[in-house]
Amino acid sequence: MTDAPLVDDPLIPAGAAYVPVAHPRPTRHWVFCLTPGFTLLAFSSAVEPLRIANQLSQRPLYRWRVCSDQGGPVESSAGIPVQTEPLPTVLEREAALMVCGGNRPAQVASARLVAALGRHRRFGGTLGGICTGAYALARAGLLAGRRFTLHWENQPGFQETFPDLSPSGNRFEIDGPLMTCGGGAASTDMMLSIIAGDYGGEFATMVAEMCLRSVTAGENAAQRSSLAALMASRTPALVSTVRAMAEHLEEPLSMEQIAAITGYSRRHLERLFTTALGEPPARFYQGLRLDHARNLLTSTDAPLIQISTACGFATVAHFSRRFRLRFGVAPTQLRAGKGVQARRP
Repeated sequence: MTDAPLVDDPLIPAGAAYVPVAHPRPTRHWVFCLTPGFTLLAFSSAVEPLRIANQLSQRPLYRWRVCSDQGGPVESSAGIPVQTEPLPTVLEREAALMVCGGNRPAQVASARLVAALGRHRRFGGTLGGICTGAYALARAGLLAGRRFTLHWENQPGFQETFPDLSPSGNRFEIDGPLMTCGGGAASTDMMLSIIAGDYGGEFATMVAEMCLRSVTAGENAAQRSSLAALMASRTPALVSTVRAMAEHLEEPLSMEQIAAITGYSRRHLERLFTTALGEPPARFYQGLRLDHARNLLTSTDAPLIQISTACGFATVAHFSRRFRLRFGVAPTQLRAGKGVQARRP
Protein backbone atom coordinates (compact mmCIF):
# COMPACT_ATOMS: atom_id res chain seq x y z
CA MET A 1 0.00 0.00 0.00
CA THR A 2 1.02 3.58 -0.61
CA ASP A 3 0.65 6.46 1.80
CA ALA A 4 -1.63 8.42 -0.52
CA PRO A 5 -4.98 9.23 1.10
CA LEU A 6 -8.15 7.56 -0.15
CA VAL A 7 -10.97 10.04 -0.74
CA ASP A 8 -13.80 7.99 -2.28
CA ASP A 9 -14.97 6.02 0.76
CA PRO A 10 -18.14 7.14 2.62
CA LEU A 11 -16.55 6.20 5.96
CA ILE A 12 -13.61 8.52 5.30
CA PRO A 13 -14.91 12.08 5.69
CA ALA A 14 -12.81 14.98 4.50
CA GLY A 15 -11.06 17.07 7.11
CA ALA A 16 -8.43 19.77 7.43
CA ALA A 17 -6.13 17.66 9.60
CA TYR A 18 -4.22 14.82 7.98
CA VAL A 19 -1.96 12.33 9.77
CA PRO A 20 -0.58 9.70 7.39
CA VAL A 21 -0.35 6.09 8.54
CA ALA A 22 2.78 4.50 7.09
CA HIS A 23 1.74 0.87 7.38
CA PRO A 24 -2.05 0.47 7.51
CA ARG A 25 -3.30 -2.82 8.87
CA PRO A 26 -6.28 -4.66 7.37
CA THR A 27 -9.49 -2.80 8.04
CA ARG A 28 -10.84 -3.63 11.49
CA HIS A 29 -14.59 -4.34 11.57
CA TRP A 30 -17.04 -3.51 14.34
CA VAL A 31 -20.68 -4.48 14.85
CA PHE A 32 -22.52 -2.30 17.36
CA CYS A 33 -25.70 -4.02 18.58
CA LEU A 34 -28.09 -1.48 20.08
CA THR A 35 -30.50 -2.64 22.78
CA PRO A 36 -33.71 -0.79 23.75
CA GLY A 37 -32.92 2.23 25.89
CA PHE A 38 -29.23 2.21 24.93
CA THR A 39 -27.22 5.24 25.99
CA LEU A 40 -26.74 7.49 22.99
CA LEU A 41 -23.67 9.20 24.46
CA ALA A 42 -21.90 5.90 25.09
CA PHE A 43 -22.64 4.59 21.59
CA SER A 44 -21.56 7.76 19.76
CA SER A 45 -18.48 8.08 21.98
CA ALA A 46 -17.38 4.65 20.78
CA VAL A 47 -18.03 5.25 17.08
CA GLU A 48 -16.61 8.76 16.75
CA PRO A 49 -12.96 7.90 17.52
CA LEU A 50 -13.11 5.28 14.75
CA ARG A 51 -14.55 7.84 12.34
CA ILE A 52 -11.90 10.38 13.36
CA ALA A 53 -9.12 7.83 12.88
CA ASN A 54 -10.37 7.25 9.32
CA GLN A 55 -10.61 10.99 8.72
CA LEU A 56 -7.13 11.77 10.02
CA SER A 57 -5.48 8.96 8.06
CA GLN A 58 -7.79 9.26 5.03
CA ARG A 59 -7.91 5.48 5.05
CA PRO A 60 -10.54 2.89 6.03
CA LEU A 61 -8.76 1.84 9.19
CA TYR A 62 -12.12 0.93 10.74
CA ARG A 63 -15.58 0.01 9.46
CA TRP A 64 -18.74 -0.49 11.46
CA ARG A 65 -22.30 -1.68 11.21
CA VAL A 66 -25.17 -0.73 13.49
CA CYS A 67 -27.48 -3.64 14.29
CA SER A 68 -30.17 -4.69 16.71
CA ASP A 69 -31.99 -7.91 17.54
CA GLN A 70 -34.65 -7.49 14.84
CA GLY A 71 -33.45 -4.42 12.94
CA GLY A 72 -35.37 -1.20 12.42
CA PRO A 73 -35.30 1.89 14.65
CA VAL A 74 -34.13 1.43 18.25
CA GLU A 75 -34.99 4.16 20.72
CA SER A 76 -32.19 5.42 22.93
CA SER A 77 -32.56 6.42 26.58
CA ALA A 78 -32.92 10.01 25.35
CA GLY A 79 -35.91 9.04 23.21
CA ILE A 80 -33.92 9.47 19.97
CA PRO A 81 -34.27 6.49 17.60
CA VAL A 82 -31.36 5.12 15.60
CA GLN A 83 -31.96 3.02 12.49
CA THR A 84 -30.39 -0.45 12.57
CA GLU A 85 -30.11 -3.56 10.45
CA PRO A 86 -30.96 -7.03 11.82
CA LEU A 87 -28.16 -8.73 13.73
CA PRO A 88 -26.64 -11.27 11.30
CA THR A 89 -26.90 -14.92 12.19
CA VAL A 90 -23.19 -15.35 11.50
CA LEU A 91 -20.57 -12.64 11.75
CA GLU A 92 -17.14 -12.63 10.16
CA ARG A 93 -14.62 -13.91 12.69
CA GLU A 94 -12.56 -10.71 12.58
CA ALA A 95 -15.48 -8.49 13.62
CA ALA A 96 -15.87 -7.20 17.17
CA LEU A 97 -19.47 -7.56 18.38
CA MET A 98 -20.23 -4.76 20.85
CA VAL A 99 -23.45 -4.71 22.90
CA CYS A 100 -24.60 -1.17 23.66
CA GLY A 101 -26.72 -1.16 26.82
CA GLY A 102 -28.52 1.51 28.76
CA ASN A 103 -31.14 2.09 31.41
CA ARG A 104 -32.97 -1.23 31.21
CA PRO A 105 -30.09 -3.74 31.31
CA ALA A 106 -31.98 -6.64 32.89
CA GLN A 107 -34.65 -6.71 30.17
CA VAL A 108 -32.65 -6.34 26.96
CA ALA A 109 -30.48 -9.47 26.72
CA SER A 110 -32.72 -11.30 24.24
CA ALA A 111 -32.28 -15.02 23.60
CA ARG A 112 -31.22 -14.24 20.02
CA LEU A 113 -28.54 -11.78 21.16
CA VAL A 114 -27.24 -14.13 23.85
CA ALA A 115 -27.01 -16.93 21.29
CA ALA A 116 -25.19 -14.65 18.83
CA LEU A 117 -22.65 -13.70 21.50
CA GLY A 118 -21.95 -17.32 22.40
CA ARG A 119 -21.67 -18.36 18.75
CA HIS A 120 -19.31 -15.50 17.88
CA ARG A 121 -17.06 -16.35 20.82
CA ARG A 122 -16.97 -20.05 19.87
CA PHE A 123 -15.78 -19.02 16.42
CA GLY A 124 -12.98 -16.97 17.98
CA GLY A 125 -14.55 -13.53 17.66
CA THR A 126 -14.01 -10.49 19.86
CA LEU A 127 -16.85 -9.32 22.09
CA GLY A 128 -17.58 -6.22 24.10
CA GLY A 129 -20.06 -4.39 26.27
CA ILE A 130 -20.66 -0.64 26.40
CA CYS A 131 -22.37 0.99 29.40
CA THR A 132 -24.50 -1.94 30.66
CA GLY A 133 -23.70 -4.29 27.80
CA ALA A 134 -21.97 -6.56 30.32
CA TYR A 135 -25.42 -7.85 31.31
CA ALA A 136 -25.79 -9.58 27.93
CA LEU A 137 -22.25 -10.93 28.14
CA ALA A 138 -22.99 -12.33 31.58
CA ARG A 139 -26.22 -13.94 30.33
CA ALA A 140 -24.14 -15.63 27.65
CA GLY A 141 -21.73 -16.97 30.30
CA LEU A 142 -18.74 -15.08 28.91
CA LEU A 143 -17.49 -13.09 31.91
CA ALA A 144 -16.29 -15.79 34.30
CA GLY A 145 -12.58 -15.39 34.97
CA ARG A 146 -12.39 -12.16 32.96
CA ARG A 147 -11.76 -8.56 33.92
CA PHE A 148 -14.78 -6.46 32.98
CA THR A 149 -16.75 -3.40 33.97
CA LEU A 150 -20.02 -1.54 33.42
CA HIS A 151 -21.43 1.81 34.50
CA TRP A 152 -20.98 2.38 38.24
CA GLU A 153 -24.68 3.17 38.71
CA ASN A 154 -25.64 -0.32 37.57
CA GLN A 155 -22.92 -2.30 39.34
CA PRO A 156 -24.89 -2.95 42.56
CA GLY A 157 -27.82 -4.36 40.59
CA PHE A 158 -25.49 -6.40 38.41
CA GLN A 159 -23.86 -8.02 41.43
CA GLU A 160 -27.24 -8.86 42.91
CA THR A 161 -28.17 -10.56 39.62
CA PHE A 162 -24.80 -12.24 39.10
CA PRO A 163 -23.32 -12.71 42.60
CA ASP A 164 -20.36 -14.72 41.29
CA LEU A 165 -19.17 -11.93 38.99
CA SER A 166 -17.32 -8.83 40.20
CA PRO A 167 -16.96 -5.84 37.86
CA SER A 168 -14.04 -3.50 38.31
CA GLY A 169 -14.35 0.20 39.05
CA ASN A 170 -12.22 1.18 36.04
CA ARG A 171 -13.49 3.17 33.12
CA PHE A 172 -12.77 0.31 30.75
CA GLU A 173 -11.28 -3.17 30.71
CA ILE A 174 -9.64 -5.05 27.83
CA ASP A 175 -9.00 -8.69 28.69
CA GLY A 176 -8.00 -10.71 25.64
CA PRO A 177 -11.01 -11.03 23.32
CA LEU A 178 -13.28 -9.18 25.77
CA MET A 179 -13.59 -5.40 26.05
CA THR A 180 -16.01 -3.50 28.27
CA CYS A 181 -16.44 0.08 29.44
CA GLY A 182 -18.65 2.10 31.73
CA GLY A 183 -20.15 4.11 28.88
CA GLY A 184 -20.16 7.87 28.38
CA ALA A 185 -16.69 9.28 27.81
CA ALA A 186 -15.21 5.93 28.88
CA SER A 187 -16.27 4.59 25.47
CA THR A 188 -13.91 7.08 23.87
CA ASP A 189 -11.12 6.18 26.29
CA MET A 190 -11.48 2.49 25.46
CA MET A 191 -11.40 3.14 21.73
CA LEU A 192 -8.38 5.41 22.09
CA SER A 193 -6.60 2.56 23.85
CA ILE A 194 -7.47 0.23 20.98
CA ILE A 195 -6.34 2.76 18.37
CA ALA A 196 -3.08 3.22 20.29
CA GLY A 197 -2.53 -0.54 20.16
CA ASP A 198 -3.23 -0.58 16.43
CA TYR A 199 -1.34 2.52 15.29
CA GLY A 200 0.71 3.83 18.21
CA GLY A 201 0.27 6.36 20.95
CA GLU A 202 1.13 9.38 18.83
CA PHE A 203 -1.65 8.70 16.34
CA ALA A 204 -4.12 7.89 19.14
CA THR A 205 -3.20 11.16 20.85
CA MET A 206 -4.09 13.03 17.67
CA VAL A 207 -7.47 11.26 17.66
CA ALA A 208 -7.88 12.28 21.31
CA GLU A 209 -7.08 15.88 20.40
CA MET A 210 -9.77 15.79 17.72
CA CYS A 211 -12.19 14.47 20.37
CA LEU A 212 -11.10 17.30 22.68
CA ARG A 213 -10.19 14.67 25.26
CA SER A 214 -7.48 15.87 27.64
CA VAL A 215 -6.65 12.38 28.96
CA THR A 216 -3.66 10.46 27.70
CA ALA A 217 -4.69 7.99 25.00
CA GLY A 218 -5.20 4.62 26.63
CA GLU A 219 -5.28 5.97 30.17
CA ASN A 220 -7.65 3.92 32.34
CA ALA A 221 -8.72 5.60 35.56
CA ALA A 222 -11.48 4.73 37.98
CA GLN A 223 -15.03 5.65 36.96
CA ARG A 224 -15.65 7.71 40.10
CA SER A 225 -13.42 9.89 42.22
CA SER A 226 -13.11 8.30 45.63
CA LEU A 227 -14.92 9.90 48.53
CA ALA A 228 -11.61 10.21 50.32
CA ALA A 229 -10.05 12.16 47.46
CA LEU A 230 -12.95 14.59 47.49
CA MET A 231 -13.36 15.10 51.21
CA ALA A 232 -10.49 13.72 53.28
CA SER A 233 -8.60 16.98 53.50
CA ARG A 234 -11.54 18.58 55.32
CA THR A 235 -13.56 15.86 57.00
CA PRO A 236 -11.76 12.55 57.45
CA ALA A 237 -14.33 11.51 60.08
CA LEU A 238 -17.13 11.96 57.57
CA VAL A 239 -15.28 9.93 54.95
CA SER A 240 -14.55 7.01 57.24
CA THR A 241 -18.10 6.99 58.61
CA VAL A 242 -19.79 7.02 55.19
CA ARG A 243 -17.42 4.31 54.01
CA ALA A 244 -18.37 2.12 56.99
CA MET A 245 -22.04 2.71 56.23
CA ALA A 246 -21.65 1.87 52.54
CA GLU A 247 -19.89 -1.39 53.42
CA HIS A 248 -22.78 -2.49 55.67
CA LEU A 249 -25.99 -1.92 53.75
CA GLU A 250 -27.45 -5.41 54.06
CA GLU A 251 -26.75 -5.72 57.79
CA PRO A 252 -26.85 -2.15 59.11
CA LEU A 253 -24.62 -1.20 61.99
CA SER A 254 -25.80 0.66 65.05
CA MET A 255 -24.41 4.14 65.62
CA GLU A 256 -22.43 2.77 68.56
CA GLN A 257 -20.82 0.19 66.25
CA ILE A 258 -20.03 2.85 63.66
CA ALA A 259 -18.50 5.08 66.33
CA ALA A 260 -16.33 2.19 67.50
CA ILE A 261 -15.18 1.39 63.94
CA THR A 262 -14.31 4.98 63.06
CA GLY A 263 -12.85 5.95 66.41
CA TYR A 264 -15.10 8.99 66.84
CA SER A 265 -17.74 9.47 69.50
CA ARG A 266 -21.39 9.21 68.57
CA ARG A 267 -21.94 12.80 69.70
CA HIS A 268 -19.12 14.01 67.44
CA LEU A 269 -20.63 12.18 64.45
CA GLU A 270 -24.07 13.61 65.18
CA ARG A 271 -22.68 17.15 65.16
CA LEU A 272 -20.53 16.49 62.07
CA PHE A 273 -23.34 15.10 59.92
CA THR A 274 -25.85 17.74 60.99
CA THR A 275 -23.38 20.53 60.17
CA ALA A 276 -21.95 19.12 56.94
CA LEU A 277 -24.95 17.31 55.46
CA GLY A 278 -27.95 18.82 57.20
CA GLU A 279 -29.21 15.58 58.75
CA PRO A 280 -28.20 13.15 61.50
CA PRO A 281 -26.07 10.14 60.56
CA ALA A 282 -28.86 7.60 61.15
CA ARG A 283 -31.10 9.31 58.58
CA PHE A 284 -28.22 9.61 56.12
CA TYR A 285 -27.45 5.91 56.60
CA GLN A 286 -31.05 4.95 55.89
CA GLY A 287 -30.94 7.15 52.80
CA LEU A 288 -27.92 5.23 51.51
CA ARG A 289 -29.81 1.97 51.92
CA LEU A 290 -32.91 3.34 50.18
CA ASP A 291 -30.82 4.73 47.33
CA HIS A 292 -29.30 1.27 46.93
CA ALA A 293 -32.82 -0.19 46.88
CA ARG A 294 -33.87 2.24 44.17
CA ASN A 295 -30.89 1.18 42.09
CA LEU A 296 -31.82 -2.49 42.47
CA LEU A 297 -35.46 -1.80 41.62
CA THR A 298 -34.58 -0.07 38.37
CA SER A 299 -31.75 -2.35 37.25
CA THR A 300 -32.82 -5.84 38.33
CA ASP A 301 -35.89 -8.09 38.37
CA ALA A 302 -35.31 -9.12 42.00
CA PRO A 303 -38.50 -9.45 44.08
CA LEU A 304 -39.25 -6.81 46.72
CA ILE A 305 -38.48 -9.14 49.60
CA GLN A 306 -34.99 -9.81 48.22
CA ILE A 307 -34.36 -6.10 47.69
CA SER A 308 -35.60 -5.12 51.13
CA THR A 309 -33.35 -7.75 52.72
CA ALA A 310 -30.35 -6.66 50.62
CA CYS A 311 -30.84 -3.12 51.91
CA GLY A 312 -31.18 -4.01 55.58
CA PHE A 313 -34.96 -3.86 56.11
CA ALA A 314 -36.59 -6.59 58.18
CA THR A 315 -39.94 -6.49 56.35
CA VAL A 316 -41.22 -5.42 52.95
CA ALA A 317 -43.86 -3.28 54.64
CA HIS A 318 -41.27 -1.25 56.57
CA PHE A 319 -39.11 -0.94 53.47
CA SER A 320 -42.06 0.25 51.37
CA ARG A 321 -43.08 2.89 53.91
CA ARG A 322 -39.59 4.33 54.12
CA PHE A 323 -39.14 4.19 50.37
CA ARG A 324 -42.35 6.15 49.79
CA LEU A 325 -41.33 8.76 52.35
CA ARG A 326 -37.99 9.29 50.62
CA PHE A 327 -39.02 9.17 46.98
CA GLY A 328 -42.73 10.01 47.03
CA VAL A 329 -43.64 6.80 45.23
CA ALA A 330 -44.05 3.17 46.25
CA PRO A 331 -41.41 0.65 45.13
CA THR A 332 -43.98 -1.18 43.00
CA GLN A 333 -44.95 2.07 41.27
CA LEU A 334 -41.33 2.95 40.54
CA ARG A 335 -40.76 -0.47 38.98
CA ALA A 336 -43.93 0.01 36.91
CA GLY A 337 -42.47 3.21 35.49
CA LYS A 338 -44.47 5.81 37.43
CA GLY A 339 -41.39 7.88 38.16
CA VAL A 340 -40.18 9.66 41.27
CA GLN A 341 -42.05 12.61 42.71
CA ALA A 342 -39.71 13.74 45.45
CA ARG A 343 -36.22 13.31 46.74
CA ARG A 344 -34.63 13.93 50.10
CA PRO A 345 -34.03 17.65 50.59
